[in-house]
Amino acid sequence: MAKIAAMKQICCTLLFLGICLPTFTQSLPRIHVEGNQFVTEDGTIFIFKGLNIADPDKLEHEDRWRKELFEEVKAWGANVIRLPVHPRAWRERGPEGYLALLDEALEWARQLDLYLIIDWHSIGNLRTELYMRDYYLTTQQETFTFWRTVASRYREEPNVALYEVFNEPTTISNTLGSLTWSEWKELQMDIITIIQANNPDAVVLVAGLNWAYDLRPAAEDPFEVSNLAYVSHPYPQKREAPWEDKWQADFGFVSEFAPVILTEIGFALPDEKGVHIPVYGDETYGKAIVNFAEERGISWTGWVFDPDWSPMMIQDWDYTPTRQGAFFKKVLLGN
Repeated sequence: MAKIAAMKQICCTLLFLGICLPTFTQSLPRIHVEGNQFVTEDGTIFIFKGLNIADPDKLEHEDRWRKELFEEVKAWGANVIRLPVHPRAWRERGPEGYLALLDEALEWARQLDLYLIIDWHSIGNLRTELYMRDYYLTTQQETFTFWRTVASRYREEPNVALYEVFNEPTTISNTLGSLTWSEWKELQMDIITIIQANNPDAVVLVAGLNWAYDLRPAAEDPFEVSNLAYVSHPYPQKREAPWEDKWQADFGFVSEFAPVILTEIGFALPDEKGVHIPVYGDETYGKAIVNFAEERGISWTGWVFDPDWSPMMIQDWDYTPTRQGAFFKKVLLGN
C-alpha cells in the first residue's frame, strides 16, 4: 500500500508538471550495489560492458534516432548503452519533448535486453556555473530539476540502471573557478538526495575531478551513500604509458571498496577525424585498459558509437567500424 501511495504522489507531481507517465513492456532484473560490485536481484555479480551513443537530440535531428541503432549496438555485444543528455538540448526540446526520446530508448532497450545509463552531459564547474562550451551550460537548479524529473519518471524501470549525475567536472586550470573535492562532494550529495528521494532504488554514478578522471580524494573522503558507484574517464593521454600503476593510484584502488565504471574509454589515430588530446592512442592502450578493468571487475562503456563525434567507433551509418571500433567490437563479442 505504501508503494502504491508513493506512486500516486509521483503521478500527481508529474501531472502538475504537465508530464504524462509512460507504459513499457518487460524489463531486465534491477541492479543494485553490494560492497564493491553491481549485482542483480538474486545476488549475481553484473559487469556493464557497452557503448556510448550520441545525444538522442542530435540523432533525432539527423533522422538516426531509431531502434536499428540499438539493434546494432546489441549486435556488437553490448549489454548497456550510455545516453549523453546535453543541457542545451534538454532546454531547447523541453522536458516533455526530450522525455519522449528517453521513453523510446527505454522501450527499445527493454525489447533488446539492454540496460541504460542516463548521463547529464555537461563539462565544467557546476559550483561556479562556468562551462567549457555553450551547449554544456546549465545551472544548479536546472540540474536538480532534471534529476527530479528523470528519477521520478523511471522509478519503476530497472532497465534505466544507472544515473550519472554529471559528466565531467573540470576547472580548466581554474579558468572556470576553483572546485575542491569537498565542494564537489557537497554538490553531488544534493543531487543524489533528490534522485534517491524520487527513486529509492536508483544507482547513482559520481565522477572524479580533472575531467572525471581523478578519484584519489575518495581514499580519505568517500561518499557514504547506498547504491553508489564511482566514474573515471581514463583516456590514453591522461597519463603516460606504462599506465597500470598510475591508473591503480588514480582510480583503480576504489574498486576495492566500491563499484567503478569507466563511462568513457577510447582512442583515435593521429589522422582520424576529430582526434584531440587526450584520445590519441591505439590498440596498445585498448588492450591495457580492457585488461585493467577485467582484472578488477570494473565496468566500462566505449566512446562513441557515432560517425561524427570523436573518438569514433563507426565510420558511417552503414556501421563500418573504425580501427578502435573493430577493437572494441571484438572485445564485446568475446573475441
